[in-house]
Amino acid sequence: MPLELYKKKRNFNETPEPEGKPKSSKSKLAFVIQRHKASHLHYDFRLEMDGILKSWAVPKGPSLNPKDKRLAMMVEDHPYDYKDFAGIIPSGYGAGIVEIWDNGTYSDLENSDIKTAEKNLRAGLHAGNLKFRMFGKKLKGEFALVRLKGKQDNTWLLIKHNDEYAVDEDYNSEDDTPENSPINKWLAENKPDKANTRSAKKKVP
Repeated sequence: MPLELYKKKRNFNETPEPEGKPKSSKSKLAFVIQRHKASHLHYDFRLEMDGILKSWAVPKGPSLNPKDKRLAMMVEDHPYDYKDFAGIIPSGYGAGIVEIWDNGTYSDLENSDIKTAEKNLRAGLHAGNLKFRMFGKKLKGEFALVRLKGKQDNTWLLIKHNDEYAVDEDYNSEDDTPENSPINKWLAENKPDKANTRSAKKKVP
């Protein structure tokens, strides 16, 4: 069962996350990138494939600069309905705030029909070299997820291809978030006290 690990890690009587069942889009494959304030702030990169969402945790978030090779750790598959999820996950696995940073559709590089695209993308995933084209609000154009050889099977790199949507300047996904987002409000309210931080540092022998 593709969602067995996802369900095993969650108590759906306590979390608002969707339990979900495998299902598929009708015309174009969906993607979502969720900004997640758990123990550490990171981005969850999810691509629809075979009725579920293949998922990677990207600590620094995606980049539009082809020079950046962003670490992406593959995690358990998530249900299709997770593409619309935003909210607060209670204490336990993945606790914290989740908000949608970007979403839209994606395809293979040729922008094939959904059946052909899914076949090509599935082959790329299994080969550890997944190339795709994104049609999002923030992320557009060609990207690749490349599995690192000699590392654990879940260690990948997320890389922007050099196309008309690529940028040359430094790119930080944190700069492209609304000030009034739930996570930014939380971060503003929980800034460490600089005076206390300096004081604590002085006490360290």
